[in-house]
Amino acid sequence: MGVHDAMYILGGKWKIHLIAALLFGPKRYSDLLRDINGISGKVLSRELKEMEINQLVKRSVSNTQSNAVFYELTEYGESTKSIIAVLAEWGEAQREVIVHKNNDK
Repeated sequence: MGVHDAMYILGGKWKIHLIAALLFGPKRYSDLLRDINGISGKVLSRELKEMEINQLVKRSVSNTQSNAVFYELTEYGESTKSIIAVLAEWGEAQREVIVHKNNDK
């Protein structure tokens, strides 16, 4: 049941990418769109709204003349940091295994 619940919150192609990008601090929508290769504006908007609903991110509007919109991880979103770190380590190790296997052919 726990894995199901986690996948409900973190599932999909982009949520983990978004969390990883926001682990470095608040970002504007345009920064996220530029930094996450392959995501469309429509999909980014949808994902951010879902993440707001699930309390992973907070949307803020600056009080400057530009009224820039920023997204940042909530405390709940920050709690995924260790999960993302382990996933990144695993991914790097798997890349090395695959590259090594392909070089042996």
